[in-house]
Amino acid sequence: MKSVALKAFPRTLAKRAGVKKLRASGRVPAVIYGRRTNPENLEIGLNEIEDLIHHSVSETILVDLAVEGGGAQGQRLALVQEVQHHPLSGKVLHVDFHEVAENEKVTVTVPVETVGEAAGVKTGGGVLEHVLFKIKVRALPRDLPEVINVDVSQLEIGQSIHLREIPLPAGVEVIGDKNIPVISVAAPITEAQEAAALESATTPLAEPEVLKEKKEEGEAAAAGAAAKPPEKGGEKAAEKGADKAAEKKAEKKK
Repeated sequence: MKSVALKAFPRTLAKRAGVKKLRASGRVPAVIYGRRTNPENLEIGLNEIEDLIHHSVSETILVDLAVEGGGAQGQRLALVQEVQHHPLSGKVLHVDFHEVAENEKVTVTVPVETVGEAAGVKTGGGVLEHVLFKIKVRALPRDLPEVINVDVSQLEIGQSIHLREIPLPAGVEVIGDKNIPVISVAAPITEAQEAAALESATTPLAEPEVLKEKKEEGEAAAAGAAAKPPEKGGEKAAEKGADKAAEKKAEKKK
C-alpha cells in the first residue's frame, strides 16, 4: 500500500469548548496511538483529511504523518484507525491514527470486490451472493492491499469461492476460517417456491394440540360444575338459613 503524506499539528485545545473552537477554525481533533509511547493529541486540516478519505478506495489508509515541530520524531508512519463523522452533515469530527513500524506486520480489515459476471448468473439466472464484504489480512504496512478483487466469471450455480481461494498479493496472509465461503452463486427462486414462502408467511399458526386438549378439558370441567347439584351439607345449611330468616320475620310481626 502506498502511503500518503499528511501534515499534523500538536493540539493544546481540549474539552468541549476547545474542540468546538478548533473545528470553527477549519481543523479537526485527532489522536495518534503510539506503538511504545503514550497517545498524543493532534489537529489536522479538515479539507486535507476529507480530501484524503474521498480519494481513497477503502477505509484502510496509510499516511506519512508529519507533526509540526517534532523534528525527526515528528515523522510517523500510521494507519487511519477510525474516523467519526457528523450524523447529518457527514463532516469529519475526529480521527484516530495507529502508529505502525515499517518492519512489523499488522492486521487490518480489507474490502472484497467482485470482478466480472458469474456464469451461473449470466446463463443460468442464478443469484450472486456476497457472503463476506470484508476480510482480515496480515502483512507489512506497505504490503497491505487497499482492496481485494475477486474474479467471479467462472462461478456456476451452486459453486462458491472460499476464504482459502481468495487471491492475495505477495507477503499477505488471510486471517480466519479458511473454509468460510466469501462469494457464492445460488439457484434462482422458482415461482412455486416464492408462492409457498408467501403462503407460509400468511397462514395463521395452528393451535398446539396440548393447549387445545387443556382448553377442552377446562370447558368440560366448567360445564360439569354448572350441572352438578349442590352437596347435602350445602342443602342443609341453606335450609337452616331460610328457617332462621322466617323466624325473625315472624317475631317482627308480633
